[in-house]
Amino acid sequence: MLKTKFTTLCQNFSKDKALISLLWQEIQLAYSKPTRYYHTLKHLEDIYIELQPFKLTSILEFAIFYHDIVYDVKRDDNEEQSALLAKKRLEELSVPSMFIEKISQLIIETKIHKASSKLNALFLDADLSILGSSQERYKEYVQDVRKEYAFYDDTTYFSGRKKVLESFLDKERIYESRYFYDKYERQARVNILMEYDLL
Repeated sequence: MLKTKFTTLCQNFSKDKALISLLWQEIQLAYSKPTRYYHTLKHLEDIYIELQPFKLTSILEFAIFYHDIVYDVKRDDNEEQSALLAKKRLEELSVPSMFIEKISQLIIETKIHKASSKLNALFLDADLSILGSSQERYKEYVQDVRKEYAFYDDTTYFSGRKKVLESFLDKERIYESRYFYDKYERQARVNILMEYDLL
């Protein structure tokens, strides 16, 4: 599914089949690293599914593929590095600079999940849709994230994780768009409180 979508997307800007194939291979390898448990290709598929009710622009689609392409839990600039890599690759595809600027901005906004537009809010909310999933799925997510931070001992990890959860609970709204707020806000708060109480 993802390979076909990416290929079709790229062909709107470039007819270089070899380049498009190389770019897909890079994405596939990045999201399939053995250190990844949640931030995988399935995460990208889930975002696509969540955004099905809406018209997917090229900006949203490229953001899906590149927003987590650089993911090292020991760094604090993954979003910036992902945006830089996206810019480089999209320039190779001859994507208009105006599009690239918006895609880069959207990727960077996933750092603090504060949207600068309604379109960006939809993407950021879809990226956080896991928070409002069923309790069973949420528990799997919690376990997968813990595996990605496996090099931390429990005390260090739990302390950091609590701060993340508190940042969500302190928000007036976890989801900025009306659609995702109505769909997931209540369950997300139930899930987050459940995890918090277990830490």
